[in-house]
Amino acid sequence: MDITRTIGLHADNLLPHHLLMSWLKAYKRPNDKILALKAQGILEPLKKGLYIAGPSVTDKRPDVLLVANHLLGPSYVSVETALSYYGLIPERVYEISSMTTKVSRSFNTVLGMFTYTRLPLPYYSFGLKMLHLPSDQYAIVASPEKALCDKIVTTSGLTLRSTRNAYAYIVDDMRIDESALNDLDTDMIKGWLPDAPKRESLWMMTKMIEQL
Repeated sequence: MDITRTIGLHADNLLPHHLLMSWLKAYKRPNDKILALKAQGILEPLKKGLYIAGPSVTDKRPDVLLVANHLLGPSYVSVETALSYYGLIPERVYEISSMTTKVSRSFNTVLGMFTYTRLPLPYYSFGLKMLHLPSDQYAIVASPEKALCDKIVTTSGLTLRSTRNAYAYIVDDMRIDESALNDLDTDMIKGWLPDAPKRESLWMMTKMIEQL
């Protein structure tokens, strides 16, 4: 097997250690070969045991939404990253933000910064979508409704005490268009409220949207 060519053919994919070991089973010291491939720029590590094809092989990269799901699991992409993906906020997002049931943490990688914020169950599991990526792979991403709820839930010090308060934060500060808010399913959000953190703030948000 031509390992360099094989790695290049999988430039859209994440390359876990066990997969590399299966490709390198003919080597007496496969871990030494992995170290050599890293030194040659054929492999680039994202974290211990997880790699992508390096710049010596290709300039292609896996989709960052896919990477986010695999750097820490369980997790799903949310808040500004998901809101930007859906076109709900105008800003381009450079940090890839996700939610997890594990301890909050971050990874600074060659593909950028990936952050993970802890959410409690069962709220964590509500409103998730499986997105079909251009690479014909799939990533777990919050629905627009859940991404907006997560933004409110995870923003430290934020409390929406009135519909006016909610409008000022979501429309004026976040710059989400009223027309886009009208497309959100507030009944679905209401179904999450009994198990949601900051349920009063989320309730004010749903009331504001329904009054538009």
